[in-house]
Amino acid sequence: MSICRRALLVTVAGVAAFARAGRSWAADPVTVGVSGPLTGPNAEYGAEWKRGFDLALEVINGAGGINGRPLQYDFQDTQSDPRQAVTVAQKFVADPNIVVELGDLSSTASMAASPIYQRAGLVQFGFTNSHPDFTKGGDHMWSTATTQADDQPDLARLAIRELGFKRAAVLHLNTDWGRVSKDAFATSAQSLGAEIVAVEGYLPADRDFRSTLVRVRDAKPDVLVLESYYNDAALIARQARDAGVDLAIVANGAVYSPKFLELGGKAVEGVYTSSSFFPDDQRPDVQAFVQRYRAKYNSDPDWFGAGSYDALVLVGYVLNKFGTTREAVQTGFINVKDAPSVIFGRIAFDPVTRRVAGAGYRHLVVKDGKFTLLE
Repeated sequence: MSICRRALLVTVAGVAAFARAGRSWAADPVTVGVSGPLTGPNAEYGAEWKRGFDLALEVINGAGGINGRPLQYDFQDTQSDPRQAVTVAQKFVADPNIVVELGDLSSTASMAASPIYQRAGLVQFGFTNSHPDFTKGGDHMWSTATTQADDQPDLARLAIRELGFKRAAVLHLNTDWGRVSKDAFATSAQSLGAEIVAVEGYLPADRDFRSTLVRVRDAKPDVLVLESYYNDAALIARQARDAGVDLAIVANGAVYSPKFLELGGKAVEGVYTSSSFFPDDQRPDVQAFVQRYRAKYNSDPDWFGAGSYDALVLVGYVLNKFGTTREAVQTGFINVKDAPSVIFGRIAFDPVTRRVAGAGYRHLVVKDGKFTLLE
């Protein structure tokens, strides 16, 4: 199925909802560009994005769309690869129908494309981009993701203060994101009195971690900290268990995905992580979203589903309130206040960092094959 066909299909759902209400569309669709992984090792993140986006479209278009126009998105597959993200950015900025861009998944891919969006005056909304430097790429870079400067101290508090570990070994993706994550965790853990006894980087294509895990074991840590995406983390956990490296594992929030449980199986039982969203949160807006999600997909949303839903709802709010040109979107992101959000409650951006403050953290553990709140 082509990407253009996908964009058409996600519009049809909203059109049908609007038609059932006895109304008709006033004009052509408003189009949002999405850059992210639909195939490759990070495809599950893109699949979860799509579920959140499609649910948001039903809500937005069912309520009348963008001032009578249907909202749609054009999801271009980059596999979250920086080179492909650049190619997609060039395509989006050349298409006058694209009024705002969402993505890419990784900060590394997004930051490679940022100069293209900045020069074109097209907002790049990197809603999962946690690298602290992402929004420093220009005044058209915005994010609702917490940064590693926030996430890693929380992960260190979980590992060192809450769980009581004192000797940590850190395995990290050898990318900008992974290195920043590793450094921020190490600094925070050491400030809490822990010792970093081993640090090992690996490349995104690496699949054999056995020699690395032997070196980790020999350093005699009491916890293994993974700055990894779900696929790498699951594989590391499996190989660690197979090699008899029976360490507690604390992992970055990027592992909070059903695919991590599927790929890791019994090896990820007992893994600890942290997230700013959890479906058991009893806030009414969270429960309303979770119930809609369950009714549509017969499963619970993870952080990436909630984040993509939030992102498109915010974009719809901005487009309705401020207009549908690229300039209007930038003005809207600057001035938006009290936009609805499942993760934050209400959204307003800091004018300097172009990020959102106020997300809390939930500490989770894999128990009986599911993510559960840590007691």
